[in-house]
Amino acid sequence: MSAIPSARPADARLTRRLRAPVMAACAAALLSACANGQGPSSNQAAGAGVGAVLGAASGLLVGGDDRRNALVGAGIGLLAGAAVGTYLDQQEQDLRQDLSGTGAEVTRVDDALLVTLPGGVTFDTDSTVVKSEFRRPLNRVARTLKKYPSSYVDVIGHTDSTGDASYNQQLSNRRARSVASELIERGVKRQRIEAYGRGEEQPVASNETAQGRAANRRVEILIVPATQS
Repeated sequence: MSAIPSARPADARLTRRLRAPVMAACAAALLSACANGQGPSSNQAAGAGVGAVLGAASGLLVGGDDRRNALVGAGIGLLAGAAVGTYLDQQEQDLRQDLSGTGAEVTRVDDALLVTLPGGVTFDTDSTVVKSEFRRPLNRVARTLKKYPSSYVDVIGHTDSTGDASYNQQLSNRRARSVASELIERGVKRQRIEAYGRGEEQPVASNETAQGRAANRRVEILIVPATQS
């Protein structure tokens, strides 16, 4: 099987394109946390959660035009800007159906979709092998990704802060690559995919509680339409 690409420096144009909507989402998350009467630590966790999306987005389109050219070379068409909204709407609906009842979540962030696979659902403790019972949902996700081929797919692994940071980074890398391998084996073109880990750097909840640590152990699939500009 072909090697899964690893991350390279981010493409600045896409980072600029996603920065405004993600910052808006960050503000919304913080306002929501305040409205619910949560304390400072909860607010910080909410901000960190949206910040994790921004961090992932900044890693998208790694390779810049090289990655775009790879898609074109693989026979994948690029979208006109006006088609992006409808394209994402349809893909989001299909992904929600794919993952219904699995514990995974699909989040829309303006011109991107973020699929969050909880670590406890996807992997056994300290394992990098996708659980057999989760391969069926991943098969449905792969089917939808093939149905909507004009997009970049970043698979990003995350851990909690328990244990050695270097080990957590390696574990997150391996888990991301495992999920990416499952998608590629099911027919998603490898030219679309980048797989990498963020270790414990981007928590979405407090690592001070068991519930928070469980939320931080996850793999994300970030999907952004491949456009002509």
